[in-house]
Amino acid sequence: MIYWIAHTLARIVGFIFFRHHTPHQERIPEHGGALIVANHVSYLDPSMVGASFRNPIYYLARKSLFKGFLGWLLPRIQVLPVDRGKGDLASMKRILGLLKDGNRVLIFPEGTRSPDGALQSAEAGIGFIIAKCEVPVVPLRIFGAYECWPRGDKLPHPGRITIVPGPPVNFSGIPSELTGRERYQACADLVMESLAELQLEN
Repeated sequence: MIYWIAHTLARIVGFIFFRHHTPHQERIPEHGGALIVANHVSYLDPSMVGASFRNPIYYLARKSLFKGFLGWLLPRIQVLPVDRGKGDLASMKRILGLLKDGNRVLIFPEGTRSPDGALQSAEAGIGFIIAKCEVPVVPLRIFGAYECWPRGDKLPHPGRITIVPGPPVNFSGIPSELTGRERYQACADLVMESLAELQLEN
């Protein structure tokens, strides 16, 4: 119930204040396991990506946020705690388990919000999840959220936010001889390339 209240509020706020729009809605995976990968430019990113989906998805947030009221709320809207300070194997295993069970999980490969709105490099641990998940990896590029609420601003500004989904990433071109860290890095790099290819349409 709490998830659906939050989801409905996100869709209303997105529509009224940010003219939230998702072209190619048919590319949004509403059923079955899928790893959703998106660029990260604003506090608005998780809620605006979630508003593009009709069905529930899982989110990630740093463990330090799970205190007080947020410690009560976040688990109830399907937000998982992640320890960004070190390799969090327990969280990675939980994410892989959720994907295997047919859920959709949103991750931001860059790890933190971009300081200027441009794409950054993917964090190393993301490649491990991508390589091991055995479900479609669907890229979504967020446009406009940086202009609405950039890093450093205290409050958001009205504007237009567009979430552009792409087709699942094709990893067949990664050389089979790559293993371990090299393969994980290649997977992460390919995901960022897929995000870079997504553009706003006129």
